[in-house]
Amino acid sequence: MRTILLEIKNKIAYITLSREEALNAFNYQMLSELQEIIEEIHLNQEIRAVIITGAGDRAFSAGADLKERKTLTEQEVRRNVKAIRDAFDAIANLPQPTIAAVNGYCFGGGFELMLACDFVIAVKGVKMGLTETSWAIIPGAGGTQRLPRLIGEMKAKELILTAKKITAEEALELGIILQVTEHDSLIEECNQLAAKILQNGPVAVTQAKYAISLGMNTDLKTGLDIEAKAYELIIPTEDRLEALQAFSQKRSPNFQGR
Repeated sequence: MRTILLEIKNKIAYITLSREEALNAFNYQMLSELQEIIEEIHLNQEIRAVIITGAGDRAFSAGADLKERKTLTEQEVRRNVKAIRDAFDAIANLPQPTIAAVNGYCFGGGFELMLACDFVIAVKGVKMGLTETSWAIIPGAGGTQRLPRLIGEMKAKELILTAKKITAEEALELGIILQVTEHDSLIEECNQLAAKILQNGPVAVTQAKYAISLGMNTDLKTGLDIEAKAYELIIPTEDRLEALQAFSQKRSPNFQGR
């Protein structure tokens, strides 16, 4: 049985974490399948946005599969931690914008997956958090690095060191998520965000994401150099000329991604 489902529709890739009976917790099979799918999406230029959600209505993901962890050797634990870190890094490095549709519990590795996405839309009242220290471990898939960059060192330390669980509304106030919504409208809200992105030049979108993501981890001077190089790649594109032509003809542009 596949633990990760992929559907591609209208240039959007829909990834579903599909272990509903285990609250979509990550076992090694799931991580291996996720890596394969992310590699496939990375190479598919027809895909222009990615939406990730969990199966069912209880959980986005409860994190690592602790039942599996209990059976693993220390070496196998190291293997799993590397696999989850690599999978989430691959998601963070996708050229396409990514949206986490958080439909339920979002703890540990689920929260780290959410942090690896560009945007997060969550159902009202959903509980979430980096709860690893309560299990005598630490976030190992980017949580200790991505969260402080997003909300600051002090608040990130509070959430991680206390293993605090917060609601979607609290996460919104902290700037961790973009929007809260009703459960029935979650995917539609994600589709609307993706549609707004898809209206724009595909090359420009990927280069803007690249410049922001890479530049955030450098000093301003280096960031400005990254921006300049990203802009250089856009200048010779057909889409840039099409945008100017459409403007002069008072019509919507027809972007081709080249």
